[in-house]
Amino acid sequence: MRYLKLLVLGLFLLPVYGHSQVSVVQLKTEDKINPIGMGELHPRFSWQIQSGAQGVMQTAYEIRVATDEKQLMRGKKLLWTSGKVASDQSVFVPYGGPELMTGQRYLWQVRVWDNQGNTSEWSPVNSWQMGQLKPSDWQAKWIGQGFPEGEGERPSPYFRKEFSATKSITSATAYVTSHGLYEAFINGHRVGDAYLTPGWTSYNKRLQYQAYDVTDLLMKGGNAIGVRLGNGWYRGIIGWASQDGFYGKELALLFQLEVTYSDGSRATIVSDGSWTSHTGGIVYAEIYNGETYDAGKEPIGWNMVGYDASQWKSAVVQDLSYDHLISTYNEPVRKHEEMQPINVMMTPEGDHVIDFGQNLVGWVRLKVNGNAGDTIRIYHAEVLDKEGNFYTANLRAAKQTNEFILKGGGEEILEPHFTFQGFRYIKVEGYPGELKRDNFTAIAMYSAMEKTGTFVTNDPLINQLQHNIQWGQQGNFLDVPTDCPQRDERLGWTGDAQAFSATAAFNRDVHNFFYKWLQDVAADQSSSGSVPFVVPNVLGENAGGSAGWADVATIIPWNMYLAYRDTRILENQYSSMKAWVGYMEKASTDDLWNKGFHFGDWLFYRPFDDNDGRSAVTDKYLIAQCFYAHSTQLLLNAAQVLGKTEDIPYYQNLLKRIKAAFMKEYVTGSGRLVSGTQTAYVLALQFDMLPENMRQQAVDRLVENIQSYSTHLTTGFLGTPYLCHVLSRFGHSDVAYALLMQQTYPSWLYPVTMGATTIWERWDGIKPDGTFQVPSMNSYNHYAYGAIGDWMYRNITGINEDPANPGYKHIILKPQPNDVLSYAQAELLTLFGKLASSWQIMDDTLELEVTIPANTTATLFIPKGEGMHETLDLGSGTYHYRVGWAGTKAGKFDLQSKVRDIWKDDAAKAVILKNIPELNDATDLQIGQMMDLSLGDLGKYAPDLFSEARLKMIEEAFRKL
Repeated sequence: MRYLKLLVLGLFLLPVYGHSQVSVVQLKTEDKINPIGMGELHPRFSWQIQSGAQGVMQTAYEIRVATDEKQLMRGKKLLWTSGKVASDQSVFVPYGGPELMTGQRYLWQVRVWDNQGNTSEWSPVNSWQMGQLKPSDWQAKWIGQGFPEGEGERPSPYFRKEFSATKSITSATAYVTSHGLYEAFINGHRVGDAYLTPGWTSYNKRLQYQAYDVTDLLMKGGNAIGVRLGNGWYRGIIGWASQDGFYGKELALLFQLEVTYSDGSRATIVSDGSWTSHTGGIVYAEIYNGETYDAGKEPIGWNMVGYDASQWKSAVVQDLSYDHLISTYNEPVRKHEEMQPINVMMTPEGDHVIDFGQNLVGWVRLKVNGNAGDTIRIYHAEVLDKEGNFYTANLRAAKQTNEFILKGGGEEILEPHFTFQGFRYIKVEGYPGELKRDNFTAIAMYSAMEKTGTFVTNDPLINQLQHNIQWGQQGNFLDVPTDCPQRDERLGWTGDAQAFSATAAFNRDVHNFFYKWLQDVAADQSSSGSVPFVVPNVLGENAGGSAGWADVATIIPWNMYLAYRDTRILENQYSSMKAWVGYMEKASTDDLWNKGFHFGDWLFYRPFDDNDGRSAVTDKYLIAQCFYAHSTQLLLNAAQVLGKTEDIPYYQNLLKRIKAAFMKEYVTGSGRLVSGTQTAYVLALQFDMLPENMRQQAVDRLVENIQSYSTHLTTGFLGTPYLCHVLSRFGHSDVAYALLMQQTYPSWLYPVTMGATTIWERWDGIKPDGTFQVPSMNSYNHYAYGAIGDWMYRNITGINEDPANPGYKHIILKPQPNDVLSYAQAELLTLFGKLASSWQIMDDTLELEVTIPANTTATLFIPKGEGMHETLDLGSGTYHYRVGWAGTKAGKFDLQSKVRDIWKDDAAKAVILKNIPELNDATDLQIGQMMDLSLGDLGKYAPDLFSEARLKMIEEAFRKL
């Protein structure tokens, strides 16, 4: 690539000191805006700086905290002030004041000084409110239903309580949790906008409560509280074995309302034996099977003052523990996008089917007018079969069916409460009247993580891939990172989560999401250090310890530290990380971990799919040894960050021994790996298992392997996340791009060409002929293979954190453009503000634009050609560059391409026929015999026809295509 003189637009626009004011925005406490129910005894503050100048850095800050807003604004009667602290720290700055009190609301502000002589105004006021900090803070009693359940019946119990507020109310906070799921109401109004609360944790060790500001729902005089419960994960059917009651057989409620009156007095209203209970409209609710709601059985006004509850039974006080109660750290599940049908159809089998155009997770709300007793059933599916019929075989035992029984008498708006479905299509039975699009709305539900990343190119297929990655993530990040949202599984598979976690941190703010879930990983970790296959663990203590799955204990904490600069995650998880590495160490002989059960490179390109007789099967113990080294390296990294000086030498030595054992066991004398697969070479290179003098030949063999499959990947869950990273790291971004752009199976774009709107579990969940993979393991919403998104952000647009200064405090911008795309743009909302990188190729010019947030710095690598870069150190601001561009586009075809693939491209086929004219007279049978051979193979089998000279001419012509 030739290189033209670098033109910098705007780089020399020097900042004007003292004229561009600095301000403080986006204040957060423990990475949340004005949180209530805080359980952290030492909360941390974060903020962002805004300034119109370039190169802005914070040089000092001052924080002040009070319990009264007026006093805070005056700077009087402060609970704590940091004073002016000379520091550029603006994320996770620790509170340093007196002990914090249960239920107390605190307010804070910050101001900053910058390197250009500016001092900000005091920021807007932010607040946080502490929760119930110890078991003795709970005055409420656990209560259960006061009526027996019939044989085989488990209707949702409804609870109610009326009370009187004798004075004007200043503030009120409700603290709620349950065994099972709950939905709470005050005076007929739903409490909060969270769903599927209290979420899913390892309930026998950690049970979250939620805190709600309910001041506006209360009134002076009479008030009514109503709460209903559902089975949920606590006692509902869970896992493919259809076990139920895993955590307990009875549902229970804990409710505590703290009211502060205008005169400063307080009242506490609690769940106890004075509450009453009954059944209602929710007669059946299971996460896998769906919900049955009988509107005629719903007691009208049951959660309002004055309801006649004479037939209700007294609630039963239960002797249950408070010891495992914890505040909620992560964002709740909420309703998000609402979608109308794109098509209403009659299938060949005569079913009424509605298509929402997007595979999503949530449920359908419907409007209907009918008679009392009319029953509507809504079935859910992800795909239609090749004939266009409703397909549910891949759901296994999950019924995914919601049933609504009408009360009649007018329009009814109905939706479920304690279930969720994964679907694009619904089949409707029993609907009275015409199926009108306006009467059906699909509601997407997922944990309310802020959207932080966008990635766009000029290629619509790549854009759809990014869309699929994002929708796969949000649907499966439903309080825990599930593998799939539709069949009888929906479990927190650890291997899927670790493989995807780096991509997840680009698309959404997953800091709080994983902060919470990782504590369940540690809670469910066995005393031996083994980490379960799924978390929360509902498969049993022996279901754990698999390489690449259990390594979630080290991989995600480190990825979160890199993305969010949060050392507390490392502190929280360090014992867990250490225990997992200790487990592998104990399970090893002479530092070789070659025993135990391992999933291996799950769902790789299957050997029976390979017509050339090669194998993509990677030795599971080779994989295990690589992840043993990787987790040890990450533990060593964490020890260095946390200053665990006593551990550092030990793990440095252990890591050397692990790699030496790998070399002895899995590398031949000639430098080959005993498994010659893509995944084997990818993991060995990614985790630096090979000495530097052997890496180039390993890379060459990896590229040869990819080319031998006509530029297709063969990797599974463990090799795929690192495949393109390794190629780019060792100078083969062109091959990585070629894999990304590949449209035939197996590839990332093949499902896109087949109409996918989320990431599939298998590379060929729908085969080219329209038939399906085996239904027992064929989800169409399974995010793991979406891990390519990490490479797209990091290598196409070049956005990388600096491990030495993480959380994008220092940014490494190293875009690697390629002519297969003419444009790429990404934005990332970091803890410091918006970071952006884009490039565009126009003829012989490459234009770059980058935006660096205030209080950060960046190193930008501008491509010069032949692997060279111009390096610039930048401060905050937006910068434009234009450089010469001679192109990087590699030929789509080469001598390793199969004739079958070449014959699909008219231009490439013409090249062959021009240079080997004898083929113009070949019969279809003769051509057919060549289809599964590469040109290189034909050069060996028919050297007279496919001579070296002819092949060289073909190769040169391919490069020009």
